[in-house]
Amino acid sequence: MTDELEPMDPNIRWIASEARRPVTMDAEARQRLMTALRAEPRPRRQSAIVGWLTEPRTFAVPPLATIAMAAGLVGIGVITGFAINRDGRAPTEQALPVAVGPQLPDSFSPRTIKFVLLAPQAARVSVVGDFNGWDLAATPARRQPDGTWAAFVNLAPGRHVYSFVLDGSHFVNDPAAPIAPDDGFGQKNSVVVVAGASS
Repeated sequence: MTDELEPMDPNIRWIASEARRPVTMDAEARQRLMTALRAEPRPRRQSAIVGWLTEPRTFAVPPLATIAMAAGLVGIGVITGFAINRDGRAPTEQALPVAVGPQLPDSFSPRTIKFVLLAPQAARVSVVGDFNGWDLAATPARRQPDGTWAAFVNLAPGRHVYSFVLDGSHFVNDPAAPIAPDDGFGQKNSVVVVAGASS
């Protein structure tokens, strides 16, 4: 037996000889192992029916049968869905009753506010504010025969900050309106408060 190990690498030869060496166990270790095994509870015997039911099985289903079963399951789902929602729509899509009349109370309806500035020397005037995003082109004012400029804006009830802009660059507050707190840029703006409807 040692002759057949001669042509092998010394490491492989050592591994092979260790694998063939008989295993010896200390008597005390063997006794401890046997005591631990005896202390283990015996496995419960299952009934033949439970064993048969829990036994793993493999099934071979032809591809056409698989497609037929899948189609049947889809059909059951569709029929069940129609039974639950007879009109074919999900509960979140059900038609809700439509309210007749305005959705907002009259106190929230916008009001038309007239902004007026006396500026006969200006070539053009516009109104900017929090209601139009401070856009210079959003609300141009029209020159009136008496030298004033007027613009009409629909505003929701509440407090609005605004200013007039002369010739596209010169900001002017409204002398007929209260001054808003400083905006942090050194600009003095005006305030208009739009009241709700009185009912």
